Amino acid sequence: MKILARPHQLPPRLAAAAIILNSGLSKSGAGEDTAASLHGMASGTYPFLRKTSPATFTRLLSKTEITLGVALLAPLVPSLLAGAALTGFAAGLLGLYLKTPGLRQEGSLRPSQQGIAIAKDVWLLGIGLGLVAEELCDRRC
Repeated sequence: MKILARPHQLPPRLAAAAIILNSGLSKSGAGEDTAASLHGMASGTYPFLRKTSPATFTRLLSKTEITLGVALLAPLVPSLLAGAALTGFAAGLLGLYLKTPGLRQEGSLRPSQQGIAIAKDVWLLGIGLGLVAEELCDRRC
């Protein structure tokens, strides 16, 4: 059985997986208030989500986070695939940060006190892009 993730890729994959998997598992039993809050924030930034009920959105978000977390944990999942999935997920989170009022200081990219938790997700984007760039470079360089 060939392991597709290289040893030096495992620490960032494990770090990202731990956070994302925990987040997904925490949302799996979310109540109505939590679901409404998550859905309200997401649908404010991404209006197409308004067509989905808060419960359905939260259930799908939970499953997505769990699946992504497991993919990052599994060394058999190619780093290009895991990195691309992580990059897409992190880009969505950073979209929330950039488009949600009150998360940034006025006229700046710097986070407000309320935005720090989401702004920190930039490291997920960095890990994802790093995995993708390394795999693409190895194929072309």
